[in-house]
Amino acid sequence: MLSVFPSRALVDENFKVVVENLPPGSPVTLHSLHQCEDKHYWEAYGHYISNHRGTVSVTDDLSFGGTYTGKEAMGLLWSMRPVPGSREGLRLRKRNVCSPLLVNISVYRGHVVEGFREQAPLASSLTERWYMAPGGPCFYLQVHYLKNYFLVFFSFCPFPGLLDVWGGGGGLVEYRSALLGSHGYASLALEYFAPGELKSSDLEFNYFETAFNIVKDHPQVMPDKVGIFGLSLGASLTLLLAAESSIIKVSDILFVLCVCAIKIGPLTHIGLFYKPTLKSFFLVISFKVGRINCPVMVVNSHDDQNMATVESSEDMAQMMRAAGNLHLLTRLYYPDAGHLIEPPYTPHFRATKFVKDTKEKVILLWGGQTKPHSDAQEDSWKKILAFLEQNL
Repeated sequence: MLSVFPSRALVDENFKVVVENLPPGSPVTLHSLHQCEDKHYWEAYGHYISNHRGTVSVTDDLSFGGTYTGKEAMGLLWSMRPVPGSREGLRLRKRNVCSPLLVNISVYRGHVVEGFREQAPLASSLTERWYMAPGGPCFYLQVHYLKNYFLVFFSFCPFPGLLDVWGGGGGLVEYRSALLGSHGYASLALEYFAPGELKSSDLEFNYFETAFNIVKDHPQVMPDKVGIFGLSLGASLTLLLAAESSIIKVSDILFVLCVCAIKIGPLTHIGLFYKPTLKSFFLVISFKVGRINCPVMVVNSHDDQNMATVESSEDMAQMMRAAGNLHLLTRLYYPDAGHLIEPPYTPHFRATKFVKDTKEKVILLWGGQTKPHSDAQEDSWKKILAFLEQNL
């Protein structure tokens, strides 16, 4: 008998996987399987031996092999990878956040390493992993010249607000905003260019100011409790807004959260991707980041193979120290983690396909090692939520 509890949960919640009624001392394999919206299959597995009661607990027992080893309660999720024979450079991302990630957990006799779908499991259980808590409203709107954006919140009380700005992959990325909404924040995910159409440099600065004001002025948002959350390119835009915007009034109630902040000095080494207009924005940051006068959290990874993020945060700290506001800066460092710090238990991607502004598809190296990267995602998310709670 195999049980998963809870069988329905948010993606950042732990679950417990237990197998009972096995013969004592039996070698078994716990296996997870997910088919993503692109119809690709992802899997993870661990090798266990049942105890004297004929029980295996993924939370309490050691995995002796597989895609993860040791005592790893969530290893069946964070160590997922495309099944053998899949295309190169895949990345698992949820598009429709109004439906769950469905993960089938199975137990097999013996220590299996391949051919899971050709074998009959001893038992299976289907679990649902949600970004947006079931029953929460969300809205797709088009306002003035903004591209589509996604706004999510729950019930009808006023909430603290967040502007969620993603990176150079473009498109409307909703799943982090959905998860933040599930934690009580009115979160707006903003699309500012489409994949293969790198036009962010053509946008006026007030495009982002308008998006911020949509959050702040929404009747279900507390206007004095609004922050900005940026990843990758979005982290640099976040710093730019905090340092340079005359519309966004930076005070001790606005905060900036930058995950894997991009280089805040000259960006000549990535000129292939970003046009000169946008590069000039970042040069402004390198001189005026000391103007930031609100709490800032920066999450950096030492094995970021995409950008010089650690050096950038050091530069930022020196500028803020010179301006007398270093006390507002919180920095998190993670050895052997890569560029893409996502919500916990998201599978690690060291390199994935990326669409350049020429619409050419390339393999882009993000960096990181699976176990430390996954640990970084879990630890940073807890600290991000604590930072939100403290400041908003």
